[in-house]
Amino acid sequence: MKTEFEVTAEIPDETEKEKIPESCIMVIFGASGDLTKRMLIPSLFKLYAQKLLPKNFTVVGYSRKEMDNNSFRESMQEGIKDFGMEETFSEDLWKEFNENLFYIPADFEDLNSYKNLKIELDKLDIERNIKGNRLIYMAVPPDGLPGIIENLGKSGLNKNNVSNNNNEEPWTRIILEKPFGHDLDSALKLNKKVSRYFSEKQIYRIDHYLGKESVQNILVTRFANGIFEPLWNRNYIDHVEITSSESIGIENRGGYYDNSGALRDMIQNHLLQLLGYIAMEPPSLFDSKSIRDESLKVFQSLRPIKKEEVNNSVIRGQYTSSMIRGKAVPGYREEKGVLSESRTETYVAMKFFIDNWRWGGVPFYIRTGKRLPTRVTELVIHFKPTPHSLFKRKTDMNQAYNMLVIRIQPDEGILIKFGMKVPGAGFKVQNVNMDFHYTDLTDTNLLKAYEKLLLDCMLGDSTLFIRADAVEACWRFIQPILDEWEENPEIKVYGYPAGTWGPECADDLITGKDFNWRYPCKNLNDDGNYCEL
Repeated sequence: MKTEFEVTAEIPDETEKEKIPESCIMVIFGASGDLTKRMLIPSLFKLYAQKLLPKNFTVVGYSRKEMDNNSFRESMQEGIKDFGMEETFSEDLWKEFNENLFYIPADFEDLNSYKNLKIELDKLDIERNIKGNRLIYMAVPPDGLPGIIENLGKSGLNKNNVSNNNNEEPWTRIILEKPFGHDLDSALKLNKKVSRYFSEKQIYRIDHYLGKESVQNILVTRFANGIFEPLWNRNYIDHVEITSSESIGIENRGGYYDNSGALRDMIQNHLLQLLGYIAMEPPSLFDSKSIRDESLKVFQSLRPIKKEEVNNSVIRGQYTSSMIRGKAVPGYREEKGVLSESRTETYVAMKFFIDNWRWGGVPFYIRTGKRLPTRVTELVIHFKPTPHSLFKRKTDMNQAYNMLVIRIQPDEGILIKFGMKVPGAGFKVQNVNMDFHYTDLTDTNLLKAYEKLLLDCMLGDSTLFIRADAVEACWRFIQPILDEWEENPEIKVYGYPAGTWGPECADDLITGKDFNWRYPCKNLNDDGNYCEL
């Protein structure tokens, strides 16, 4: 029996083009680092190639490494070819774009260095007719951020006094990369420090997950379709599952990761932000404040996991050495930069509840981990079975649940699973899939996450960025778990062989049910990164 339906997408006429932002100077702190070369400059070049940036858009790299304009441009060209647009790279377009790139060596601890930076920015502003608008990107390690923020404020770089001939108010915005603190206390201190020199309206906390097209489509799926929203509550949904797995290990990031772990690195930010979109109430208006207000209410409604509940509600694991497709893979404690007795978790699975009228009594499950069988992030809505199962003997119990799967990565799309009669005598029921893939929109040039978020920031749209109160609310939910792990050494860190789906005891989180975690892999290729809806 054929078990998949082809769903075609009607592609609307392009009646609304992307807006072009105002001219601005983008200053990248830590411009000699990996993030700038891999993500930021390739994303900006892609926007430029699509004519989504103004002609006089300017980038100023500001970092400790000694470079001049030419060496900075050469390094960024390598990044674009290696991580961005190698196949479609145009020398003519690059020659035009790289004239907008400049570099200034920095001393992050010296206030005079910031004052000199301000003088240079003012000169560029006048020479290139930028009109006073500035975007400051913090591509720096989190421990250096407070000092940089303070020097920005003391040097006056947190505001712009350049005159604007059009009598328009020039703007200055700052983009902060995660992590937004290491725990609740540090997050509170960081927010206090930043808010001392920048207003919340100026601050853009970036989470690249929220820039993914499929994440934004959660809101459209829910609030633009009359067939979903009436079912999106405790009356029809049995449970909700969020999975984010990676097939790679920590990739030479042992020094950072061993002080972070999966709970901080993935759940506190990325996955709780996805939860906010899944569980939020419909906003009264589709604007930044309304959407972020509703997601905040979700975080404030998370039922705290009590100290005595942590051991049974949260499972942590750590990958051990294994053979994956004939290749020996080291365990986490054997990775460079990791302590030999480390108890840092590379896997977390947890069960929790949202205490409000919409979701009262509905369990939510989250799992994330390194060295799992494949790379995939997806949200699964498990609907309740029919109240009376007429075909119970004709199908397996685990097929009685309808599912809506929203795939964030890879192979972005949406899948609905439901039962159909197998042709022939009797009433044998089989699950079938009706799915849609974003790749089907072949005529649509989708912006990648960083491209979308950088463009939104230049346009002053903060919808997909995280507000200070949301950061603090998520930390308040996570902090008791971290505290209990630290204070109670009897709570186990379960080992799991690299290439498996984590500790077997994670299945015990889903108790009293006739289902298990959804395993989305089919026909893994040699690199383990092939996933199907």
